[in-house]
Amino acid sequence: MTTSPFPASARSGLSLSTELRTTTMRLSRRIRQERAVDELSDPQLTVLAYLTRNGATSPTALADFEHVSPPSMSRTINGLVARGFARRSPVGDDGRRLLIEATEAGRDVVEETRRRRDAWLDGRLAELDGDDLATVRRAVEILGSMMHS
Repeated sequence: MTTSPFPASARSGLSLSTELRTTTMRLSRRIRQERAVDELSDPQLTVLAYLTRNGATSPTALADFEHVSPPSMSRTINGLVARGFARRSPVGDDGRRLLIEATEAGRDVVEETRRRRDAWLDGRLAELDGDDLATVRRAVEILGSMMHS
């Protein structure tokens, strides 16, 4: 069941890196469509997942993590706080310093989004025959090692 998003005539003119890049971008985009709350943007979900995984974090650290400006991160945080998925907590007695943390509702959104994304991908993998599934497993290993080299 090996298929490509490109017709055979188009594939012959594409480099492997172009086909890999395009296919992984399309797969990533499709997986991101599976989410618990449709109104949350990709950056909001990414920040919420970061907070769930790492705990309370400063807005500056979140902006650095997402490679965005502090004002842009403030808008992302404001959206999460307004929906009840994150909260601001002062650091000590200094009311100017804040940490952002996921609320229980925010952690639930992250967990449900992960569950939906895994379920979608599990469904696609279940459609593969044994040989194709083994090929995907091997490709995951190879791509993982490429990322760390």
